[in-house]
Amino acid sequence: MDTHALHYYLSFLLLLYHNLPSYGIESPQYIVVLSAPDVEIRLYNESIWISALVQASNSFEESTEDGFHRLYQYIHGANANSSQLKKTAPILTSISQTAVNSSIHYVKFYLSRQVGAVPQPSPELNLQVEMWRSHCIAVRRFSGFAKDGNIDKEKLGLISSLDKLSSSAKSKNIVVFEDKSAYAVAQYNASFHLSGRINEVWMNVSAEGCPLY
Repeated sequence: MDTHALHYYLSFLLLLYHNLPSYGIESPQYIVVLSAPDVEIRLYNESIWISALVQASNSFEESTEDGFHRLYQYIHGANANSSQLKKTAPILTSISQTAVNSSIHYVKFYLSRQVGAVPQPSPELNLQVEMWRSHCIAVRRFSGFAKDGNIDKEKLGLISSLDKLSSSAKSKNIVVFEDKSAYAVAQYNASFHLSGRINEVWMNVSAEGCPLY
């Protein structure tokens, strides 16, 4: 059931992108402060997210399915207002290393700016409201499916690209990581979309043009 809910929602996102271009689905707003061949640094505006903590599994895929099932219920009325919330993108899974071979996951849903007062989640869903201050995120885009077997490789690729950028003799861009053990994976496509898939790995950073976070 969890897998079906996740696939249904991601399929819905894909249909909106392809069939309703004039009404594009809402995502958190940002401006690009630095762009390089393998990496982009974005300054995101303040935003609100609903977050599902998952501690029962070290698997990115299993945790995403588990957390999203709870978020799906919240989106479809399991909140204090019994309201149906506007669909947004991406589905974000944050991963924090807690010990050797141990991690915790937070699966997150971005709340539309049109929501107004945040509908409080039903207590049994164990969801939290996250208020994000404006801050910079380093982003590396990758294709294919985001899976347990490749997300760590993409994180290391992002770190490598930023290290090269900072150490370049011609570069004046010094990038400082907030925490190299923490990152997030953003997914934008439905499971049946086999080609041209878009995923991103995110890491919080500080750089020129970025506020303190």
